[in-house]
Amino acid sequence: MLAVGQLAEALRVPSDAWLAELHLPGPPGALYAGGRFGGTPLAGLAIRPLTGIGEVSGFGEQSLEVVWTGITLVLVAAVGVVAARALPDPVPRRTALLAAPVLVALMTVSLPVRDAATPGRTAVLAVLLVLLGVFRVRGERPAGFLVGLAAALQPALLLFAGLLWLSGRRTGARSAAVTFAGAGLLAWAALPRDSWTYWVQHLVGAGLGGGPADVANQSLHGALLRLGLSGPGEIVLYVALAGAVAYAGLRRAVRYAADGQVLLAVAVTGCAAVAVSPTGWRHQLLWVLLAVAGRIGRRAADRRVWPVAVVLVAALPSDVLLPNLAVLAPVRDNVLLLAALATACAVPFLPRSSPYWREPVPTGYGAAVPSRWSWVPLLPFWRRVLSRPNLLLELLLIRVGYSLYSHIRAAAPNSRAVAEGHGRQIHAVERALGIDIEYAVNMAVVRTGPLEGFFNFYYTSFHFVVPLGVLAVLYWRRPADYRWARASLGLATVLALLGFWLYPLAPPRLMPGLGFVDTVHGPQDLADPQYGAMTAISNQYAAMPSLHFGWALWCGVVVVVLAPKGWQKVVGALHPVITVCAIVATANHWVLDAVGGAVVVGCGFAAVHVLSGPRVPAGGPGVPAPGPRGVSVPGPRGAGSAESAGSAEVGTSAASAASAGSAASAGSAGAAEAAAERSAGAGRVG
Repeated sequence: MLAVGQLAEALRVPSDAWLAELHLPGPPGALYAGGRFGGTPLAGLAIRPLTGIGEVSGFGEQSLEVVWTGITLVLVAAVGVVAARALPDPVPRRTALLAAPVLVALMTVSLPVRDAATPGRTAVLAVLLVLLGVFRVRGERPAGFLVGLAAALQPALLLFAGLLWLSGRRTGARSAAVTFAGAGLLAWAALPRDSWTYWVQHLVGAGLGGGPADVANQSLHGALLRLGLSGPGEIVLYVALAGAVAYAGLRRAVRYAADGQVLLAVAVTGCAAVAVSPTGWRHQLLWVLLAVAGRIGRRAADRRVWPVAVVLVAALPSDVLLPNLAVLAPVRDNVLLLAALATACAVPFLPRSSPYWREPVPTGYGAAVPSRWSWVPLLPFWRRVLSRPNLLLELLLIRVGYSLYSHIRAAAPNSRAVAEGHGRQIHAVERALGIDIEYAVNMAVVRTGPLEGFFNFYYTSFHFVVPLGVLAVLYWRRPADYRWARASLGLATVLALLGFWLYPLAPPRLMPGLGFVDTVHGPQDLADPQYGAMTAISNQYAAMPSLHFGWALWCGVVVVVLAPKGWQKVVGALHPVITVCAIVATANHWVLDAVGGAVVVGCGFAAVHVLSGPRVPAGGPGVPAPGPRGVSVPGPRGAGSAESAGSAEVGTSAASAASAGSAASAGSAGAAEAAAERSAGAGRVG
């Protein structure tokens, strides 16, 4: 399906736009004349015959684009199958069945493969040659030949010869080196001027195929240039860092290969090779995605962090992962490079000899509390987890979720005529109900300077700060409550997106002829469809329902339900009250928008209640359920309720489990966690 869609999209492109930005290999000596082709001379020599496809088929350069897309997808499928069969034993049956199709799908939508679909880029072929040489080909010399051929297409991959040598496969390492040298000499004999340009004038292709400081160059050299370093000092620093990364990466790869994790060793070496290359283009970093073969973390809850992080980094643009802030630019511009460096040098992958390799510390769950509607099945993956989720995973998902929300909201229909028509409908309904108070409140606030300043500040300042603050407090102090609260907020936001799509609505400040004053954004020229800078960065007609009020209401409900002190509950209840006053006073929402926000938040709470069961208050009957195979279950730090019980052994009663949790809560957080891990290790089976 992906292949058919890709080819159909390619065929829709006008013929005069085919390969408009690609310099195809031309006559001898002109391979790098256009400055766009950055492959080795051997790659140019191999690709050149493909340029005749258009002449033979009669369709021009369309044919090459279609053929290259198809070849790339076939190579990706082959990489996925070989990598899936190279997973270290033992592999569960479900993993064995799903590993190949899942990996192929992830690679197909990843940024490296999407870039590699451009004709002239052979990175996927190089990855496949290395995998075939390491895993599928019998005999040291044929395996080394394939690795050397991959290095001839991408010179930094000669680092795999070092992996073969240090792993005891010295015949294969020598064969790889000889093949690399022979392929280079062959290309030099056929294309002497191009070879001189690539190897001498541009050291290993540095500066070919794009500027070395381009964001697409995800290597240490490119990162240093983007940081403003240049000249001999930058070269010395780059060589030193490249040597350190190559040494650390090879050392780790050899250790993982000896441990039986050969696929992880290959991924580590590939990441190190691209990082130390003078030009490590984004389409060459497919190795990062192969690093999902590694396992990190002692707890079962931590096992998802690394795969999720790798998939997000490989599949999403950097501006989705990180906000567009100048202070974050060094990280945002080098996300793939940092992932490759982490894989090669830093991520503490578990060895197979670790007691946590097969049996991580299990997650503690509260006893299932059925919903009032017994006919609704509770979803197993929403069981009440008592421990804190992994912080890095939470931050990643929150950031990506909000970025996707922003993109979807901005892409929602924003026809001015439709939105203003809906605005007149809302205004008419409010008049019929007698709640059309927006104009009177807006005028009263405009005539009162201090009140206008207060509501403007409240509207612009607390929309994000308060929900994030509530989530942070819940994460640290009430981990069992954090999960249902976060899930209800996410569901409410998803429902709100449906409202933005189905009912674009002009807020009062953008309704011509009604006389509202936009106190926050300033005067708007309603005769101009572009209402200033805000129109370019946000959909101004995503007003129904009001998430300004919806998120504030969510905060108020959570604080009122969970806060231990009365004054805290009062403050929590005041926040949505002040927010609804602010959104009406500043003419940013109708009263019915707030009603819509309350509806989606109520639906979010109701959905979590129905799907995962009701929340058990402090002192209720929920206790941690025993873990699998008779092991003890560690509880979270902090507590105050039976939901936060420290640990529960198989066969213990609910009362003894609750008392044990209270005793653990009396100590320090670190001591409780250490005791839980010790008891988990003592009860481990196998």
